[in-house]
Amino acid sequence: MGQGRQRPPDAEKLVLVWISRLSTTWRTGGYKGLAHTGAVMADFKTHLTFSTTLGVAYGGAAYGLFDVPAQTCLLAGGLCSLSGMLPDIDSKSGRPLRESLAFMAAIVPMMLADRLRSMGVSAETTVMAGALTYLFVRFGLGFFLKRYTVHRGMFHSIPAVIIFGELAFLLASGEDTWLRAYKAGGVVLGCLSHLVLDEVYSVQWRLGWVRIKKSFGTALKMYSTKSVWANLSVYAKLALLSYVVFYEPGWMNQYREARAERWNRHAVEQPADTELADKLPVKETVEKVQEGATDTARRLLDGWQR
Repeated sequence: MGQGRQRPPDAEKLVLVWISRLSTTWRTGGYKGLAHTGAVMADFKTHLTFSTTLGVAYGGAAYGLFDVPAQTCLLAGGLCSLSGMLPDIDSKSGRPLRESLAFMAAIVPMMLADRLRSMGVSAETTVMAGALTYLFVRFGLGFFLKRYTVHRGMFHSIPAVIIFGELAFLLASGEDTWLRAYKAGGVVLGCLSHLVLDEVYSVQWRLGWVRIKKSFGTALKMYSTKSVWANLSVYAKLALLSYVVFYEPGWMNQYREARAERWNRHAVEQPADTELADKLPVKETVEKVQEGATDTARRLLDGWQR
């Protein structure tokens, strides 16, 4: 870690915003279910505050201990904070679904655009892809989630958390695989924080007695006991994404090498094109006009000297 390094102003502002949000949640009772007996469930503020706290620690630890770039730490911490809402996208209605879709509709197109730009995709194609992705996430995905998911289903599971992390890895840009994995780790940590809080709130303390709710074990699970199709669907997506994530860095290296080879070939062929252009009639005409103008100017100068 470098000596005498100061935290960037943007990082300080973000930390202050996170701390302010945390204190506001405590004052308004965001943690009252955990502080008092008879807790029902962790609400939206509780999940967001917990994941935000973890995001601050996640970004700060990487910045201070491992010399990770500040911009990367801020992005990873922010992803951790907002990912605390992701498992509740199966809530069908209400604030969690609205906020989650709004977050995904804003973040996913930007990450995709940066990814496509790093691959050399044209600006027009990048803008079009970003717009289509926004429309799909904002409207198409919401319709699908409301129609085909149930609350506390497989979105509240360990395989779903891994899937969210793998999608974040594929969307993250940059040639450094470890930094991309670090950003994806923020998403995984945020989703896990949601599941852990759900399990904590499933245990209630009342007058010295411990009461286990029926929802206990429905968040940190590996499979569903209610739907075989849900299990097959989730594990099929997990297997496909795991295969892509494992081989994607190698594929990208091959793509970059092929693109560099095309550019080198184009640079080698460029002189031949220049020589051909020198032989064109238009080129010769322009050179003759320039020579004629030079001769005329020389004759006029000689006459003036005489």
